[in-house]
Amino acid sequence: MSKRRAWPAMVVTSALALICAITAGIAASAAGAELTRGPTQAELERAAKQEIAERWRSWPAGRIFPATLVYYAEQGGEERARRVGISTKTDCAGSVDRKAEAALRRAGCRAVLRATYLDALQGVVVTVGVVALPDELRAVRAKKVFSASGKPVPGVRPLAFEGTVTDRFTAAGRQAGSVRQAGPYVVLTTAGQVDGRSARAVGEQRPAVFSFAADLGEHVLAELSTPRMPECGTRAWQC
Repeated sequence: MSKRRAWPAMVVTSALALICAITAGIAASAAGAELTRGPTQAELERAAKQEIAERWRSWPAGRIFPATLVYYAEQGGEERARRVGISTKTDCAGSVDRKAEAALRRAGCRAVLRATYLDALQGVVVTVGVVALPDELRAVRAKKVFSASGKPVPGVRPLAFEGTVTDRFTAAGRQAGSVRQAGPYVVLTTAGQVDGRSARAVGEQRPAVFSFAADLGEHVLAELSTPRMPECGTRAWQC
């Protein structure tokens, strides 16, 4: 009697065990599929955006600031500006004018990278500054602090190198500036003459002499902010 009654219970127990096994198998299969599937387009785009935001830290300084940068001279024709040096300091304070320091701090400034270039005729010095922000929105806000009219103040502070033709390039010698923004970066330039003269000391202003400085900044910015989709088959990416 008891054996006959136990049989339905055994059937139910076996059925439940089978259902649990099937459920576990489905869950394991789903988990395996999730682990082995390729990244979605949205995930690739997020990874690409994150890679851009870290370029200021992951790229070598010489990649951010190439040894030479192409520009077009006032008289026309392609020329090359030569890099004189790159600053080893990346702190936000001290790299820009005091008027801009507080605004960058509020925007979450991560670093300010600077390098100085000399034009092909060796008469104009240009300091290029890269301000790294956490995201594009805060970079847009930070850009508003700097003059869009070509005035060098407030802006990036000149970076001079002792023993070179740039050693007279001081804050007083700045004659032109520019600001550009893309992605989480704001790129600033400030330009002056190698003899260190101020704008007040120049009789006739010739802004076109310094206009190429903005081209240098735009080139640096384009390289830093151009998206690069992850290449999952390469060593540089883990997908």
